[in-house]
Formats: sequence, structure tokens, C-alpha cells
Amino acid sequence: MAELGASPLPSTSPARSPLFRAEQFVWLTARVLEQRLFAYHFLHGSPEAVETALDAYRNEDGGYGHALEPDLRGPVSQPLHTAHALRVLDAVGRCGGQRVERVCRYLTSVSTPDGALPAVHPGQRGYPTAPFVPVVDDPPSDLLATGPVVGLLHRNEVWHAWLFRATDYCWHAVESLDKSHPYEVEAAVAFLDFVPDRPRAEAAADRLGRLVREQRLAVLDPDRIDAFPVASGSAPGEHHYPHDFARYPDSLARAWFTDDEMTRSLDHLAAEQREDGGWPVRWRQWAQAPTLEARALVTIDALRTLRAHGRFVG
Repeated sequence: MAELGASPLPSTSPARSPLFRAEQFVWLTARVLEQRLFAYHFLHGSPEAVETALDAYRNEDGGYGHALEPDLRGPVSQPLHTAHALRVLDAVGRCGGQRVERVCRYLTSVSTPDGALPAVHPGQRGYPTAPFVPVVDDPPSDLLATGPVVGLLHRNEVWHAWLFRATDYCWHAVESLDKSHPYEVEAAVAFLDFVPDRPRAEAAADRLGRLVREQRLAVLDPDRIDAFPVASGSAPGEHHYPHDFARYPDSLARAWFTDDEMTRSLDHLAAEQREDGGWPVRWRQWAQAPTLEARALVTIDALRTLRAHGRFVG
């Protein structure tokens, strides 16, 4: 594995840093894709290696399947898998070209009448699926599926006919949010952080920030966690924190929280690392394989969030 670069700390280091421990967890438990992603982010690995690993999940229709998103098993392409693939491509600077053109054609083919994406296409029926993910014949438009995809395409200056109607849908959905859910707000932020109309995005984000605080959707003090309710439909302990909304310092969501609140949030995130080096899955768990695969994903996300906020160097 010499081409991946040296380990961030030698195994004999008395500190056994969080990054070293996370690396051991990834090599022990992760899929090849997450191993390659970890190597890219922290061990000078190549983007080509990540793309090659991602190709194993790509289907002929231009979408992605094969349990790329661990809670949806089976080979069929799904919007959530394809959104996951776009996040991977964005992370390694490869979100463009013919690959993304094919993705946009797939997105067009599965869109709802208003131009947005459903969370799950009915082709999922018959394959193992998390019990909290509904599979219906005529799925509605879903901001959780659409917002992050539209945001990433704008971030990478991708232009496709599908994007115009999908952007209009996101604006309407985001500006209509009232009684909301943390995951819905996170999807809105993923859209607002990169949509081109910055004044409109800033105004929408300001309103969402007030909503998050009024509805206590973020735990502002982990030492008083009981003062913040778990959102409807969530697992016990499935709280959300400032760092879940503001994953990097220049996110519009960063303005929603004070410096002290953000510091406490990041301290809590760092302290969540388990003895085995990985971070826990906070949402509902339904089978061993999806949980183990998801732990590698959340471990890499936790490290990237901490590093983005100046907590790790690697």
C-alpha cells in the first residue's frame, strides 16, 4: 500500500491519536470505497482510486445502486444512492464531465412531475430495505433527496435541463418549511450553501436558523441534552448538533450558532469516538451489515468535519 502514503502516526506513538485509531477502524471494517476515501482524505491517496471503487456501484442507466447507501440493499439504481455517488465525486474533485452528464440523465428519468426526486423509487420493492424507509408505488417529491443533489451540481457548476426545475422545487420547498425536521433542514442547507442566488439563499438561511433554535432541533449544550427533544420518528438518542448543520466554517448554518455553542458541539463530536476507533451510528439500526458499513461513513464524515473546523491536521 505504499502508493497511499504513510500512516498519519506510527503505530508505536504513545498518543495513539484519534486519526490513527480511526485509520485502524477503517482498514478493519470498511468497504473498499471507504478505504479509498479515507486514503484520499488523510493518506495522500489518489482520486482515481476512489473513482474506480465507486464504479462498482454504477449501473447502465447512469444511476448507482448495490447498497451504496447502506440502508437500501439490492442492485437497482436509486436517487439516494446516486446522491451519495455525487458526494463522493465532489469530495475528490471529479463531479463533472460525461460521468455527471449520465447521472443527470438518470435523475431526469426518475423525477416526479414537478421535476424533483423521490427518496426511493418503487423498483426497490423486493429487496432488503430499512423498515423506516417507505417504498410506495407513486413516491412524492422529497427535499431530502433533491436538495443535496441540486446543491452539489451548483457547487460544481454543472448545467443541465433537469437542474432548472429541480432548483425551483427546492426554493419552494425550503421557503415553505415551517414545522421541520433536522434532516430536512440539513438538506435545505446543502442546497442553500451553493445555489447561485446568494442574497435569496442568505435570507432563507436566516429564517431557517431561527426555526432551528425555536424548535430546538439542535442540541446547543450536550451537558443538558434532556432539554432538547428527539425529532419525531427518530431513534432514542438520535439528536442533532450544530456541527450536523454547519459541517464547515463557511456554511450559512455556521451563523446560527455562537462560538461557544460550536465549540461544545465539536468537543462532543470528538468525544463520540469509540474504543475501536470508529464513530457510532445514531439513527435506527436494523441489520448488522448496514450498520457496520455506515459506521465507516460516519467516521470519515466526523474526521472531515473536525478537520474543517481546525480540530485535526491530516
